[in-house]
Amino acid sequence: MIGIPAGEIVLLDEGTRTTWNVQVEPFLLGSTPVTRELYGAVQNEVPGPTAGPQTPVTEVSWLDALQFCNLLSEAVGLKPCYSIGDDPDGLDVTCDREAGGYRLPSEAEWEYACRAGTSGARYGDLEDIAWYRGNSGGRVHDVATRAPNAWGLHDMIGNVWEWCWDRYDPQIYGPYRVFRGGGADDQPRGCRASCRRKSHPTLRIDDLGFRLARTAGLR
Repeated sequence: MIGIPAGEIVLLDEGTRTTWNVQVEPFLLGSTPVTRELYGAVQNEVPGPTAGPQTPVTEVSWLDALQFCNLLSEAVGLKPCYSIGDDPDGLDVTCDREAGGYRLPSEAEWEYACRAGTSGARYGDLEDIAWYRGNSGGRVHDVATRAPNAWGLHDMIGNVWEWCWDRYDPQIYGPYRVFRGGGADDQPRGCRASCRRKSHPTLRIDDLGFRLARTAGLR
């Protein structure tokens, strides 16, 4: 986990051209997406087609990711952040950010960390930092095999999309949750720091994974 300093981020919804400012408190973020090896060590099984142990885990829903966060927290002696009920839309899930355990980053935390102080479409040249349609051969690759951003985070752009905690637009899309970052088969437009996508929290697809976060200063 890498320590991310406090700061501010301006988020943009490109469809409505709406912007909003978010203050970001210090937090910890995984240097890579969760790998198949780590997921299997905690869950005793790995979803999706066979791939290398150091590739990002995919075919994981938003609800699956939360369950993993709780199980990993318990395994290492941390208090889980999530209370997960029976609602298939995940609307009864609550998050105690002060519990100390692992969680998904908020959308603001994700983009703030992705940018690492930059303001352009990406934190570096796409060929150098990302596996995307132009260089991936249509498959995910081992994590940390592209250049990191200035804060040491790999694969924030490309390889796999990453679930975030937030709902996309509750008034229009109900329970749909945000994912960010672009995937190995995406065109450059999808591989930008500001690009937002969404789906139902039960969605499982072959280019969508997640990255772990923790609130800083907690044990």
